[in-house]
Amino acid sequence: MTQRSDTPPVLFLSHGAPPLADDQRWTGELAAWSGAFEKPKDILMISAHWENAPVTLSATHQKNELVYDFWGFPQNYYDVRYDAPMAPELANEVERLTSAYGHHVERDETRGLDHGAYVPLKEMFPEADIPVVQMSMPTLDPSGLFDLGKSLAPLRDRGTLIVGSGFTTHNLKWFNPAGGADAAPPSASSEFDHWAEEAMARGDVDSILDFLHKAPAAREAHPRSEHWAPLYVALGAAYASGGIDAKTAIDGFWYGLSKRSWTLS
Repeated sequence: MTQRSDTPPVLFLSHGAPPLADDQRWTGELAAWSGAFEKPKDILMISAHWENAPVTLSATHQKNELVYDFWGFPQNYYDVRYDAPMAPELANEVERLTSAYGHHVERDETRGLDHGAYVPLKEMFPEADIPVVQMSMPTLDPSGLFDLGKSLAPLRDRGTLIVGSGFTTHNLKWFNPAGGADAAPPSASSEFDHWAEEAMARGDVDSILDFLHKAPAAREAHPRSEHWAPLYVALGAAYASGGIDAKTAIDGFWYGLSKRSWTLS
């Protein structure tokens, strides 16, 4: 899976819930994935768990607690720390680039990283020594997010790793702890996963953006599209900076949900 380059790739990853940290297979896959490319200068995270309009950037001057945006878990999941450095230079570049595309950008100095950002980053870059900023999704409209992603493409030339963090299938009705992490997925989850694998391998952006009409079991796999939507931003960034050459980095299922993740370029 080694892919060494001075230009960071664009990623879409399935981020998992806080108990991801207890899954040695998945944490090992994430660690191996980040070891397949050069350490980036900084990281821009687009998480399924932050929808806010206009485009909003997380804190860059005032250190804030992580956003523990989940309920009912044991205390140890709320004790997790990920003290990555602030990324004010990256935030300035994001604001400059997206503003040129007509986006009004705001800063939220009270906002830390949510679990869609810090849970996978803790496994991929455990030293927490890379500056990180998180960007909100101002809409769930596929074309709007794809265009937003295109505006971010020049970030790669300065060494920024762009990461869309969601889930390839995300229907929490399928989540059954009693069944175990390796239980066979529902047919709807496996059908959507297979379709996504093939569409991404073809670079079929039109079908991916129109997944509700093109994918099997689309509304079952995503009763709401927020966990698929970060892929649109990542696709736009990859498309505008050399094209999409999607390679599966992680596959398989976790409590029935597809954890498929891609290196997009």
